[in-house]
Amino acid sequence: MKKKLMKGSEVLGASAIKAGCLHFFGYPITPQNEIPEYMSKELPKIEGGTFVQAESEVAAINMVYGSASTGVRCMTSSSSPGIALKQEGIAYCCGAELPCVIGSVSRGGPGLGSIQPAQSDYFQATRGGGNGDYRVIVYAPYNLQELSDLTQKAFYMADKYRNPVMLLLDGTIAQMMEGVEIRDITFPPIDKSNWAITGKKGRKEHHIITSIYLDTDTCEKHNHKLFKKYDEIEKNEAEVELYLTDDAEIIIASYGTSARIVKNAINDLRKKGIKAGLIRPITLWPFPYAAFKNISEPCKAVMSIELSMGQMIQDVKIGVAGKYEIGFYGRCGGNLFDSEEVVNAIEKYYKEVK
Repeated sequence: MKKKLMKGSEVLGASAIKAGCLHFFGYPITPQNEIPEYMSKELPKIEGGTFVQAESEVAAINMVYGSASTGVRCMTSSSSPGIALKQEGIAYCCGAELPCVIGSVSRGGPGLGSIQPAQSDYFQATRGGGNGDYRVIVYAPYNLQELSDLTQKAFYMADKYRNPVMLLLDGTIAQMMEGVEIRDITFPPIDKSNWAITGKKGRKEHHIITSIYLDTDTCEKHNHKLFKKYDEIEKNEAEVELYLTDDAEIIIASYGTSARIVKNAINDLRKKGIKAGLIRPITLWPFPYAAFKNISEPCKAVMSIELSMGQMIQDVKIGVAGKYEIGFYGRCGGNLFDSEEVVNAIEKYYKEVK
């Protein structure tokens, strides 16, 4: 496919279909309505493609549970309070080891909040609101080409690890338009025949999909199995972009839309003689702690810049491990900062710690 001007929500939908997604279950909520709108139009054109507008977010995620149990590539999407409603089902999918993809388009909060872009769902995505010890792989694209590529990768990673994967966008990424090529990206095939529910077909044993283990020892054994998988994900799948960090005297941590603005600010700061750099986590879980642990001279300061009151900063502090005080600048409630505002905030903090 040649490069085409597309909206972020449409990019997610088109890339999901390119990845082989056949089933979408969703419920309307701003600012992600264009995702189900796109899927409702395009999925029925595909053999086996099914779009269902569920009666609620809770119903949608449980439909995903059923579809994923058959090994079919499927997904849902929602925004902030809608993702909150899906948390129980996401935990069930983790417990049952079901591969699926969740598009989460963040808006201002807490509660119903605003319908403008925000990054205040970082904790929701990386810590989760379901029960038990579980993890969701979380990607945070910062432009639409990366959104397209990561959407396709998300379906592969979900299948590879039999685990839900979340694409965490803010409303800006979902609503903006850029030129995008929906590329043909090839991933290794994944065999699902040893677990998917597709009929016994001569097998003696049943395939059982469940997240309930009433025997305590069995449940504990299952948790250890899950965490062996999570350890493998943490070891092998963290992704990060380093931008002008080699000689940086102040390093900024930022992701998604914030990182786009921070990059411009860094370029402006360098023109003014301040050597700034960026660490941009692409995976929010697993978080790229190693990139922060490896910060060294000539760096004098580290700062987290987010569209929230400060959530990713907690992981930045873990990564830095006390070597630096961590500065913070953020906007919230759906307000965006601009490049000049970020330049001023970085300059101010840099002067304080220099």
